[in-house]
Amino acid sequence: MKKLIKNANIILENKVINNGSLVFNEESSKIEKIASYKLEAETEMEVIDAEGGYLAPGMIDTHIHGGGGFDTMDSSPEALNKISEILADHGVTSFLPTTMTMAEADIQAALKNIRQAKKNGTSGARVLGTHVEGPFISPEYIGAQNSEELAKPEPELLRDYYDVVEIVTLAPEVEGAVELIKELHQNNITASAGHSAASYEDFQQAYQAGMDHFTHLYNAMTGLHHREPGLVGAAFDSEATVELIVDLIHHHQAVDRFTIQAKGIDKVILVSDGMEATGLEEGEYELGGQKVIVKDGAARLESGVLAGSVLTLDQAVRNLMEVTELSLPEIFKLVTLNPARKLNLDHKLGRIKPGYQADLVLFDRSFKVQKTFVQGREIARKNKN
Repeated sequence: MKKLIKNANIILENKVINNGSLVFNEESSKIEKIASYKLEAETEMEVIDAEGGYLAPGMIDTHIHGGGGFDTMDSSPEALNKISEILADHGVTSFLPTTMTMAEADIQAALKNIRQAKKNGTSGARVLGTHVEGPFISPEYIGAQNSEELAKPEPELLRDYYDVVEIVTLAPEVEGAVELIKELHQNNITASAGHSAASYEDFQQAYQAGMDHFTHLYNAMTGLHHREPGLVGAAFDSEATVELIVDLIHHHQAVDRFTIQAKGIDKVILVSDGMEATGLEEGEYELGGQKVIVKDGAARLESGVLAGSVLTLDQAVRNLMEVTELSLPEIFKLVTLNPARKLNLDHKLGRIKPGYQADLVLFDRSFKVQKTFVQGREIARKNKN
């Protein structure tokens, strides 16, 4: 069935079409037509009135651990399905369930489950693959990961799952890391620097081997010093892309502004790093087997260390609208086209364009999510935000 969305401000990659119309086909799951005027409905075409709201490409979260009381490491179809529904409620149409530093058997069980979810589908946002965060990281910058389950970089842990692994976060200075980075690069898997004590020079070696991404820039890595640039300095002195958690808790809003300005719009990807409490009330939860207390919008271990977040990407968008002067196309590129490009899916995802997949999110005028479409199918909303 074809659907017509009318009276929408349509956010393209370089402009906004005011009071535009869009037609997509639920059966083919493709966008068919975009117009800067009111299109007339065809026979048996469902009409959706945006009422002056905003229509954007579906958002893509490339770093998300959990939500709705479930975690990727639960390794159950129910867990990934619930996470997918929470994400769809917030305008995310596809995601990478993200693993933690846990026992090898637990990580592999999670990867098997992710492979099945990608194959079988979910009732909310689609699983595109996985982001493996740890266990090849530094004990010095452990963050909220489990230091008892750290491992040396060995391809054998992941090699059987390369078909679903999209990103691997590892510390480039750890023995064996460069060899693994080369193998990941050869298999078109992104190696990302994170939870790392690496020096600027360590990253340069890893960069030559194929590492070209940074996990939650600034957090759990060597900072910028004018004589020792560290990983943060290396991020700014390279063409690598960076993750940014814009919850206004992980770093100051000024840092968000100058990071985007310095790296450039095309090199920044917003992520949630959400954990199981995402979408739920404040209280006590778990992350990687560790107790997490969610209070005042922040998720922390009992030690006070930040443990992921309860951020959603629609809130990250609203935050950037509040603290920057970026245009709507620029802001949305950080949650749509940029992650799609990183995953080599920008030929079909991340843009509103004829022939592209009908992954769409309809916002009201205050940028609260009203409807989410995944492959042309409207996802029934579980929670009104």
